[in-house]
Amino acid sequence: MLLIFENGKGLYPNPNPNPTVHAFILAGGFATRLWPLTETRAKPLLPIAGKPIVEYLVEKIPAGVPVTISTNAAFQKQFEDWIATLDRKVELLIEDTRHDDHKLGALGATREWIINKKIDDDILLLTGDNYLGFAMEDFLEKYTTDIPLLAAFDIGDKAKASAFGTVILDPNDTKNILMFEEKPKEPKTSIVSTGCCVIPKVHIPLLLDYAERHPDNVGGIFEEFLQKNFRVECFTFTEPWLDIGSFSSYLDAHRLLIGTKTITHDSASLTESETYGCVFIDEKSTVAASNLHDCVIFTDCRIQNCVLRNCVIDEGCQLTNVDLQGKMIRKGTMLERKM
Repeated sequence: MLLIFENGKGLYPNPNPNPTVHAFILAGGFATRLWPLTETRAKPLLPIAGKPIVEYLVEKIPAGVPVTISTNAAFQKQFEDWIATLDRKVELLIEDTRHDDHKLGALGATREWIINKKIDDDILLLTGDNYLGFAMEDFLEKYTTDIPLLAAFDIGDKAKASAFGTVILDPNDTKNILMFEEKPKEPKTSIVSTGCCVIPKVHIPLLLDYAERHPDNVGGIFEEFLQKNFRVECFTFTEPWLDIGSFSSYLDAHRLLIGTKTITHDSASLTESETYGCVFIDEKSTVAASNLHDCVIFTDCRIQNCVLRNCVIDEGCQLTNVDLQGKMIRKGTMLERKM
């Protein structure tokens, strides 16, 4: 099912009436590693410094590039509500599933979109749970017509690279990719794929064929291109990048954007308390007589006489007289230790 949802604020400025690139953002995963924060919430809609992860991506996409976001039926209303706050048009592709084991897969959803919408443009393919520090205009300027382009980042640790797709570059032509390996057990490099690429429209038939056979292997399409002897180019960058797939990376994203300071929403209050490191307190929350060390407090929380270190407190929680470290607290939780 394809649902087109417009936000009622008018279409975004489009200096190019016939854009040749169409952005497709994958946002349909259920993100079990971030439960309970993503138990009833789409991971790309998790806030970082008060703004959904995916919004940082959408803001980077040039105004003349159409944007489609693929998600599932379980998160449809959440995405509609978020899109209603935007100043540009975003199209939703709703996958008719509410469970992880019924998903089409990332490439499967891409394939369905291409076929149903008869896409005949180059595709800017993005994963909705990544923070990209570079300017998207710089990335697209490096795109050579008809040659796939992949954004890559050197994380400096081969052991950590095993969790990603790795990229081996030609030492004589560092824009040319010699090999791509999806989550190798023994990585040969620490340069990894970052969930951002351009798939040229001339390669759409190959993408459709591969996606039918491997619907959930996004990185594998680059292995397929290379096996077919197609050139694949690389855009390497040094600006910040984060794959937000764990509790620690979620806190890291706040540290990256906020730094070592405290940000309190205008409607929140922080009284008789001390804060250390990176602290964000969202709207309508109150914190009193507490110590917060590297914490994120979601909306409408009540924190009284607590010590919290490296914690994420979901919306509507009430904590009194508790000492917690390294915890993600489920939405609506009430904890009180009697004194």
